[in-house]
Amino acid sequence: QVQLVESGGGLVQAGGSLRLSCAASGRTFTSYHMAWFRQAPGKEREFVATISWSGRSTYYTEPVKGRFTISRDSARTTVYLQMNSLKPDDTAVYYCAAGLDLDYRSSSTFTNRGEYNYWGQGTQVTVSS
Repeated sequence: QVQLVESGGGLVQAGGSLRLSCAASGRTFTSYHMAWFRQAPGKEREFVATISWSGRSTYYTEPVKGRFTISRDSARTTVYLQMNSLKPDDTAVYYCAAGLDLDYRSSSTFTNRGEYNYWGQGTQVTVSS
C-alpha cells in the first residue's frame, strides 16, 4: 500500500523557517516526480514545487522562488521542502504528491495536480504576522 506521510508543519512567525518532510513507502518511487502543493482556507489546492526522479530538475511557483527549496534523498524515499522567509500568505495545508513520469519530463511541465497519482494527508503550516 502506497503511503506518503508529511511532517514538519507548525506555527512560525513571519520571516521564520520550516522544513517539511514527506516519507514515501509502499513502492519504488524512482520514476516519479515528487511535489508539494498547498491549500489555504477557501482556496483551490495549488502547486508549490516539484522535483524529478533524478533530483536534477526542479520547478517552483513564482511566489516561492528564492525562498523555498525542494530536494529528495538519494534513496528517493523522502522529499523535503525547506521554507525560508515565510510570509502570512504561505499559511496553508501542505500536501506531498507523487506523479509517474516515464518520459523524463522537465519539472516545469509537471505542475498539474491531475498528473499526480498519490497524495499525503497534509500538514498545517501557519505563519503569523
